Amino acid sequence: MSTPFFTPDPRTVDASRIAEFARLRGMDPGDYAALHQWSVTDLEGFWGAVWEYFAVDADTPYEQVLAEERMPGARWFPGATLNYAHHALRGLADDDTAIIALDETGAGYEVTGGRLRAQVASVAATLRDLGVARGDRVVGYLPNTPHAIVAFLAAASLGAVWSVCGQDYAPEAVADRFGQLDPTVLIAADGYLFNGSTHDRRDATLDLAHALPTVKATVLVDHVGLPRPSRPYPSPVVAWEDAAARGEDLTCTPVPFDHPLWVVFSSGTTGLPKGIVHGHGGVLLEHLKTLGLHCDLGPGDRLLWYTTTHWMMWNLVASTLLSGATTCTYDGSPAPFARPDVLWELAARHRVTVFGTSPQYLLGMAKFGIDPCGHDLSSVRVVGCTGSTLPASAYPWVRDHVGERVLLASVSGGTDIVSGFAGSAPNTPVWAGELSAPHLGVALAAYGAEGRPVVDRVGELVVTRPMPSMPLYFVNDPDGVRYREAYFSSFPGVWRHGDWITLTGHGSVIVHGRSESTLNRNGVRLGSADIHDVVERLPEITEALVIGAEEPDGGYWMPLFVVPAAGVTLDDALRAKIRDAIRAGASPRHVPDDILEAPGIPHTRTGKKLEVPVKRLLQGAPVEQVVNAAAVDAPDLIDYYARLGAERRDRSA
Repeated sequence: MSTPFFTPDPRTVDASRIAEFARLRGMDPGDYAALHQWSVTDLEGFWGAVWEYFAVDADTPYEQVLAEERMPGARWFPGATLNYAHHALRGLADDDTAIIALDETGAGYEVTGGRLRAQVASVAATLRDLGVARGDRVVGYLPNTPHAIVAFLAAASLGAVWSVCGQDYAPEAVADRFGQLDPTVLIAADGYLFNGSTHDRRDATLDLAHALPTVKATVLVDHVGLPRPSRPYPSPVVAWEDAAARGEDLTCTPVPFDHPLWVVFSSGTTGLPKGIVHGHGGVLLEHLKTLGLHCDLGPGDRLLWYTTTHWMMWNLVASTLLSGATTCTYDGSPAPFARPDVLWELAARHRVTVFGTSPQYLLGMAKFGIDPCGHDLSSVRVVGCTGSTLPASAYPWVRDHVGERVLLASVSGGTDIVSGFAGSAPNTPVWAGELSAPHLGVALAAYGAEGRPVVDRVGELVVTRPMPSMPLYFVNDPDGVRYREAYFSSFPGVWRHGDWITLTGHGSVIVHGRSESTLNRNGVRLGSADIHDVVERLPEITEALVIGAEEPDGGYWMPLFVVPAAGVTLDDALRAKIRDAIRAGASPRHVPDDILEAPGIPHTRTGKKLEVPVKRLLQGAPVEQVVNAAAVDAPDLIDYYARLGAERRDRSA
């Protein structure tokens, strides 16, 4: 067994909520493996204990925890009625700080519990007056500000269904999502901040309103101070200031455990985005577990996790309120030119305890020599990281530049379950480049080609028993065919997520990347993330993308695309250095056939590299068949890879 990079302090473990949870079950607080084993072998006992520990307040009690275990189709807590919004607001005293609104200028303001409750009640009453009833859809075209959380909670309190999208999406791309929902009300801001600029989204909002014929009214948020456009809206318009300033009492409508809460969408890079529907009760329990036990969040804590509203991490940001902790919203670039360390500055100023970000952010901080230690980060006890694989090289940097007793919690999950499959907890050790363990309640396994669990070997990420936050269904999938095909077509009755992982003998999880993009050279498989980790450690390289493309003649082409750092030339000497690094640090069998300088690496709008679409473009597939440019952070880059694929196809013709 390898030596852990980080071992939690016993005093920290003993004071944690997960330790208290374990002791109440008569278990050893330091033995995470035993706690996890119980959580996946006794689903009824574990999830019933989560319900009890967090004092879930149901209007009618549940009949049993798990009435039907099949996947898909598990039935959780039948008979129970409750409301997510009630739980988000119930523990907030009027003077408590519920939300801290921040932006890239360093400015901020606080929303107290009393103010939040009053605004939610007022917006809920406005929505009701605009015709929103239980089951109707309310959609937001909003940046990550308190307005989005207020609007979501107001919709949820009515039993309406919420969906939100960030304003960096074009109105056509947003309409691809919201148009599937037949929404009743649209809530939109006049613009957002990013990298020192105010982005005007008034015309985009107007175009979106025209593209959604079912919308009965639009609520306009004055966020950046732009006047309302003179062009008319297709339906009545309400100012947010009026919607949120009514004197109303909050009443939350009790709904069944599996009543729809929100719709989150897949990235939509390869077709129309999938609308994934989650329920009030499943999200409530899953997020109480994740935030309360794994993140150890509770009253007095503060979470700042950089996200946009269309990434599932925004849903966790909103759910922080469930734990009684304060959540921070942030509008702007994570590293604006004028002040690239602004997030660390804000974390220090507001005494943040859980700081969340992405691997790209941490690697960028290290590469460009930005030192968070210039700020007082003594309050930060957890740095969470998700969105893609966090390489081992980032772990010493966080220890040396944020704090040696900070838990670096790399997490892997998905929009599909709006939570994590694996990560860390206060009582887990950390191995550099690895996720500490499967999350509680997640029956995680790596399946080999024969469909059986393997250890210390690469396999498909599967979940063998149901979780409460698995989707209720997909939008416009009445017979469930698309849902079953998405997760259960490979291993019937077992959830296949599409990631390539290794479960190690010491209980950790290594994520190698999407299984569709696994490098398979002469039958030897390697995750693309293993190559990216090695290459992106080199100071000469800003970012890299490796592709393994099967060719029509039976050949296999494995190019590596790199973006050199400023002032660096990709010459033969640098190519040789890259090849040597891959041989030594990853695999001598997976040295790329070609190392090509690319103008950039395309990502989804949540920061994931477009490995599979680029692979298909290189194989000669037409752009319109493999990628939706509206869902890409830099659509112009798609043309580069499409041209390269067309040139190879022409040469082979």
